[in-house]
Amino acid sequence: MCIRDSLKDMRTYLPTLMKATVMTLLLVLITMLLSPVGGLFIALGRISRMKVLSGLFWCYIWIFRGTPLLLQLFFIYYGLPSMGITLEPFPAAVLGLGLNYSAYLAEIMRGAIESIDAGQMEAAKSLGMSYWQAMRRIIIPQTYKRLVPPVGNEFVALLKDSSLVSILAVADLLRRGREFASQSFTYFETYTMVALVYLMITLFFSKLISHMEEKISAE
Repeated sequence: MCIRDSLKDMRTYLPTLMKATVMTLLLVLITMLLSPVGGLFIALGRISRMKVLSGLFWCYIWIFRGTPLLLQLFFIYYGLPSMGITLEPFPAAVLGLGLNYSAYLAEIMRGAIESIDAGQMEAAKSLGMSYWQAMRRIIIPQTYKRLVPPVGNEFVALLKDSSLVSILAVADLLRRGREFASQSFTYFETYTMVALVYLMITLFFSKLISHMEEKISAE
């Protein structure tokens, strides 16, 4: 009887859980769109010949890779208001995840750019291209094949790290699951369901990334 009641309660709560899943996916997709742009910008600054600029971006990467993501989320949501900057939970979550993953992607992109033979930059300059033209037309396009596997791994990690935003009152999958579990006391059943949803999402994106890798390698 207890199991039947638990299943009935979970069926009632399932629509709310699905809405929370959409919120999680929205958060992840926005971060996926923003962090590669930020990562490329930071990577280019990191390899700049201007020591001040390179040092500035080195500090950025050092800070965001050297401190826990959870601490960064706390600082943005709870710490910034003391400086007069107050953000709603969702923008704070996007900002925290975006800044953190931009730092990690910057190092991946920097490594990919620096792995391209230096002779190609010299050849581009001999053709009259500027440094930035050579980067945009020749160097960066060649990094795509090398970037897909590590960047794909980072995004799968992002799907799991997104659960940390539940501490900011974002109505994501984990937070709604915690709320339901505390109300119904069906901790095992609820967390099992939440885990299955996360597994399905990560499986989908893992397959998508594998397909992209196969398609790029075949070109």
